[in-house]
Amino acid sequence: MSAIKVLITQATGRVGKELIAHLAAARESGRDVFIRAAVHSPDKADFVKRLGADEIVKFDYAKDDTFGPALDGMTQVFSANPDPVADGHAAFCDAVGGYGKVEHAVRLSCFGADDLTASYDEKVHASMAGENIPGMLRGYWRDEKVLLKHLPKTTTTLRANFFQGHIVKPETGNIDEHGFFQSPLGETKNSFVSTNDIGEVAAISFLEGVEKHGNKFYDLTGPVPMSMHDVAADLAKALGKPVEYRAQDIDQFEKDFGPQRRAFFEYLRNGFYTRCSPDFYNVTGRKPQAFIDYLQQPGKAGETGLEDMWKAGMWSKGKNVMEGHEK
Repeated sequence: MSAIKVLITQATGRVGKELIAHLAAARESGRDVFIRAAVHSPDKADFVKRLGADEIVKFDYAKDDTFGPALDGMTQVFSANPDPVADGHAAFCDAVGGYGKVEHAVRLSCFGADDLTASYDEKVHASMAGENIPGMLRGYWRDEKVLLKHLPKTTTTLRANFFQGHIVKPETGNIDEHGFFQSPLGETKNSFVSTNDIGEVAAISFLEGVEKHGNKFYDLTGPVPMSMHDVAADLAKALGKPVEYRAQDIDQFEKDFGPQRRAFFEYLRNGFYTRCSPDFYNVTGRKPQAFIDYLQQPGKAGETGLEDMWKAGMWSKGKNVMEGHEK
């Protein structure tokens, strides 16, 4: 098989770190793999080195002069970006196109708005008359398109459901101090996905190659839809103490996180993300990881879901990180 020379953006993220660990394991088993980890903060370099990255490169979506050195010599790219830096991601994709040597890209995304593999109309909300598809979902599709413009047949797109690790991340303080968490999702069941699974599918896509996985779109979900009461029961089991779910008013949720996040959560409240996809099984030959296993079992990068969930994340109460972006 041909050599893999991969640039991993968002290398310290929940998916990126798993991807590095899987590719490093393949290298230890004899595959010709070179891993360049793109990091925004130099203090993360030791972490990704320990995971198995061969090289660390400074990378910033707001600084296009970091794109060339990151791409130089690479033939594969794992593409991921935080929601608020879409313009920088688009500029990076233009750099990928100008570079001209990327043979295979794997893109992290989310399903619900595309008009390539489906016929979603951005002006037609799944459950609210007169509303558009949520802006965050339209943004994920936009982020796919700016890469597909340059690599239309050689991109593998991983369209993931809502991450298991994000379900209660902003509520971990409440769980620690008061034994409960709040969410506006209520009884609606969603097939939350393990980021361990996403990282594994990304690695398999690179290792098995563009011939097999190019121009493929995989919807990645968990193995079973879960309500917030189901989530509370698994958290209680993993933590070894009672955990209660308390319903949160959606208007209060909007005050906490902003209108963009609320609009996206309406799709988690209306059953749009209930279904379970077979795509993880089709790629790996087994079921996706259950939430309780995600919480308790270390991923390839060595961290359990509980450990990851209790770390600080992008979303925190009182801070609208999507301010300035369309609803």
